[in-house]
Amino acid sequence: MTSGNITEAEQAVLDEIEAKDVDFLRLQFTDILGTVKNVSVPARQAEKAFTEGIYFDGSSIEGFVRIQESDMRLVPDPETFAILPWRRKEDSAAARMICDVYDTTTGEPFEGDPRYVLKQAIERANDMGYTVNAAPEPEFFLFEEDEEGRATTETNDAGGYFDLAPKDLASDVRRDIIYGLEDMGFEVEASHHEVAEGQHEINFEYDDALTTADNVATFRTVVRAIAAQHDYHATFMPKPIPKVNGSGMHTHISLFTEDGENAFHDESDEFDLSDEARAFTAGVLEHAPAITAVANPTVNSYKRLVPGYEAPVYVAWSDRNRSSLIRKPAARVPAASRIELRSPDPSCNPYLAIAVMIHAGLDGIERDLECPDPVRENIYEFDEQKREEYGIDTLPSNLGDAIEALEDDEVVYDALGEHVAPKFIEAKSQEFEEYLIDVSQWELDRYLETF
Repeated sequence: MTSGNITEAEQAVLDEIEAKDVDFLRLQFTDILGTVKNVSVPARQAEKAFTEGIYFDGSSIEGFVRIQESDMRLVPDPETFAILPWRRKEDSAAARMICDVYDTTTGEPFEGDPRYVLKQAIERANDMGYTVNAAPEPEFFLFEEDEEGRATTETNDAGGYFDLAPKDLASDVRRDIIYGLEDMGFEVEASHHEVAEGQHEINFEYDDALTTADNVATFRTVVRAIAAQHDYHATFMPKPIPKVNGSGMHTHISLFTEDGENAFHDESDEFDLSDEARAFTAGVLEHAPAITAVANPTVNSYKRLVPGYEAPVYVAWSDRNRSSLIRKPAARVPAASRIELRSPDPSCNPYLAIAVMIHAGLDGIERDLECPDPVRENIYEFDEQKREEYGIDTLPSNLGDAIEALEDDEVVYDALGEHVAPKFIEAKSQEFEEYLIDVSQWELDRYLETF
C-alpha cells in the first residue's frame, strides 16, 4: 500500500527500514573524479528524501559547480537500497541508497552528475534499439597497516595467481568481503588471489550498465570497510608496488536487442561475432586513446600500462591472447558473446568509463566502421617495425597525452558532456602538471649524490 506520491518501490523501502530497524541512511553519489560521497540522514527522513529530495552544497564537491550555483538536490533510487553489513547492530542498522543529483534551479537532472552521464549513454543505446550489459573484473591490493593505522605497502601474503592458503593468507578477508557483497545484493561469481603478492580479484555477475556502475562504486566501499575490520588497507591504486603487476578492471560489454537477443552473437561468424559487434569493437579501438583518459585517470595508471606486466598497451583485438587491448572471450552460449576491454583500471569513475565505452562503440555502429583483423600473436614480442606492419598503435604513455587525446576526440568529449568534460580535463591537467614539477624519491636516490 502506498501513500501520497510514494511509489510501490519506495514504499517497499520504507517498510524494510521499519522491519530492519534502520536508524540512519547514507544517501550516496559520486563526484566527477569517481570519489563516493554521501549525506547521512536519520531514517525517518526517508519519505521526505523520496518526495522532496535532500539538499546539499554542490560547490564543496570536486568539479560540480561554482559557489553561486551551489544548491543541489539528491533523489534516492529505491532500487539501490541495501543494508550496510558492517554497520549492523543487535538493535539497529544503517543502510544506503544511491542517488541521482538534480539542479534546484531548473529542476532537471544535473549534467555534472556522472550517473546522469551514463544514463544519457544508455538512452542513446536504447534509441538505437539496444540495451547495454557490462561486467567488470576489479582487482585490488591488501596491505598491512602500521601501528598508527596508516596504510603501508607491506603485503600480508606470498600468494600468486589462484594460490590457496597458507600462501593466500587473505582468503578469510575475501570470504567476509563476499559475504558483505552478497548481503548487499551482489551475485558474486568468483574470487581468487591475483598474480602479485597481496593482490586479489572478485568478480560479480553481468548486469545492465547502470547497475554495473553502481555495483563498482559499492564494491570499492565494501572492500575497504571490511578490509579495515581485519586491520588491512585495501587500495584500488593501479600500481602501488613497482615491478609487479598492477591492478586492472577488465570490463566486459555487450548489446542486447529489444527482444532479448544478444546483438553481438552470430554463430555463422568465425569468432561468433555479429556485424554490430565488429563495428562496436572498431569504434572502441578508434577512440581508445581518448577513452584511456577516462578509464585510466591518474598519473599512476600509466605505471601499469607498460609492456611486460600483462596490461594492454597495444590498440588491437584478439580472440585468443591477452596482449591486445580488446579480447573476445570464449562464450559457451549465445547470450555470453561479448568483448572485453582490458585497459580500464579500478581508479576510474565507473559511470564515466562505461559511458565513454558505450558512446565509442555506438559511434562505430552508426558509422559502420570496419573492424581490423584480430592479432593472434603475442604483440608484446613484436618490435616497432612489426607493429607498424600490422598497423598497431599504442595507448597514450602518460596522463598528459591521454588528456590531449580526449580534447581532440569529439565523440568521447561529447559523451562526457559540456559540464563534465571541461571540469574533468581541468582537474586532470592540473594533476599531471603537479606530477611533472614534483621530485620523486627515485630521482633523489639516483641523482642527488651522483651530480
